[in-house]
Amino acid sequence: MKKMSLCWLSLLVCAEFLNAGQSPSRMDRSRLNIGTYYLQPYASSEAHIKDLADCGIDFVVCMRNEHPTLDLFYKYHVGAFVSKAVPGWWGGRGANAGTMEKKNPLSVYETALAKFQNHPAIWGIDIGDEPSALDFPHYGRVASMVNKSCPDQIAYMNLYPNYGAIATNTAQDVIDQLGTATYEEHIAAYCKHVPLDYLSYDFYMYSITVPKAYENLRVVSDACLGTGRSMWIVLQVNSNNPEKWISENQLRFQAYTAMAFGAENIVWACYTAGWWHNQVVDKNGQKTQQYEKLKTVNREIHNLGAEYMRYRRVATHFVGYDGTPWLEGVKQSSKKALDNGFFQAVRLQDDTPCVIGTMVSRSGDSTYAMFVCIADDPLDQAPKDHKLLFRADGRSVKVFGGSGEIKVSRLEDGSYSVPVRSNAGVLVTAK
Repeated sequence: MKKMSLCWLSLLVCAEFLNAGQSPSRMDRSRLNIGTYYLQPYASSEAHIKDLADCGIDFVVCMRNEHPTLDLFYKYHVGAFVSKAVPGWWGGRGANAGTMEKKNPLSVYETALAKFQNHPAIWGIDIGDEPSALDFPHYGRVASMVNKSCPDQIAYMNLYPNYGAIATNTAQDVIDQLGTATYEEHIAAYCKHVPLDYLSYDFYMYSITVPKAYENLRVVSDACLGTGRSMWIVLQVNSNNPEKWISENQLRFQAYTAMAFGAENIVWACYTAGWWHNQVVDKNGQKTQQYEKLKTVNREIHNLGAEYMRYRRVATHFVGYDGTPWLEGVKQSSKKALDNGFFQAVRLQDDTPCVIGTMVSRSGDSTYAMFVCIADDPLDQAPKDHKLLFRADGRSVKVFGGSGEIKVSRLEDGSYSVPVRSNAGVLVTAK
């Protein structure tokens, strides 16, 4: 426990350093916020924006700075991360990487920011997407300028996943895009040069692989832990295959796995046309089957969010993965059961996989938590009922799921049993 307390103290120091001199934005960072990419003009009527809010979306990325539409955002309590307020930049690959400072010097940002039209619904200003690490030093200067000039907003940038831009990349393609030989170096360079208190990246699990997603989560969440940053992640609600619709359980698995690694913002791509197929709202402005799926899962995430955000992730563990293919290439081994000092003998009764995030109270009190994602069926092929077993000797325990508090059974040996289902996420607290 002493080691855990020291880790928590170091997180507070890092966070204070990163936040020094920064004014709070309009975005309530104490909440677990849910965003989405793209709200096209064909889905921007008042009815559409009410549907967006009813779906549980808190903010939209790549939004237009159109004040009549933003007035509706404000009415329905939706935030906007606007594009084109400052020059955009996508690092791309090859000769373009590393040329941002030459092509977009600070003077062009000064000019753009002087013309920026503020609005109370604007939470963030998009400064670029998936840059090469060769441009991180200049991005750092741009981010500082945007934050200083626009204290109500967050300078927003999103990073590559560990596979680069597309799944078919060769090893050389990835180097050309990342600007580094390894993904770990890419993330370290961001943390060194970009003075933002969060790290955002995208990963489209059902276009790549589950183990690759785990490894990406491991690298980014540990970098966030070591530097006091919060982790934001962009997940997929649409499909790169027009014949494939992401299921409700696949939405759960993506979100709850990310939460087991400490995600504080979850962003879905794409709500309307942006890339790929089978968006939440089609090109005719009609809701697809994805709307009710996403609404259901977002409601669960928000139901968990208030209690979840009382804690911060300090470690994540894989339990019950032996004999499965799900950790292939992941630089972390599986445990038979978890004992983290606060909770003991944590496992599923049938010894199938689960991802467990160990969490400590943000207030520094004596309350601890673990977030558990039931991970036996990530492809949603044969979901099952399970029982989560654990001990928490001498502590008062509560368990929360997407529908609220869950009844906990106390077994004869003093351990606890909680009914759970494949792809569910539960938060267990103990004090």
